[in-house]
Amino acid sequence: MNPTGKDLLQRKIEYRNVVILGIMLLVSLLAMPTPFTLGILVGGLISIVNLYWLGRDLRVIFSNLSGTVKSAMMIRYYIRMAATAVVLYFVITELPVDIIGLLVGLSLVVINIAITAILESQKKILPEEAS
Repeated sequence: MNPTGKDLLQRKIEYRNVVILGIMLLVSLLAMPTPFTLGILVGGLISIVNLYWLGRDLRVIFSNLSGTVKSAMMIRYYIRMAATAVVLYFVITELPVDIIGLLVGLSLVVINIAITAILESQKKILPEEAS
C-alpha cells in the first residue's frame, strides 16, 4: 500500500485537476477578461478542495466501519455542502468574479473525471483490438 492511502487512479485525477486548471487559466488569461479568469481560478480551487475533503471523509469513515457509517457520512456531507455554500456566497457577493467563469471552474472535477474515464477506457480497449 502506498503511504498516502490513495490508489493510482485517484492520484491521476488529483494531478490532472491541477493540470487542467492551469490550462484553463492560461487560455482564460489570453482570451477572457480578468473577472472571468478569477472565476475559473476560484471555482477550480473550490472544486479541488471539495474533492479532497470528500476523499478524506471517505477514508476516515471506511477505516472505522460500524453501524453508524451512513449517518456519519450524511453528517459530513451536509457539513461540506454548508461550508461550500458559505464560501460560494462570499465569493459571489464580495469578489469581482464572473458567474460563468465560476461555473466553469466549479465544473473542473467533472470535466477531469470525464477525460480520465475516456483515457482509462482507451487503455483497456486498445490492447484487445490488437489481438
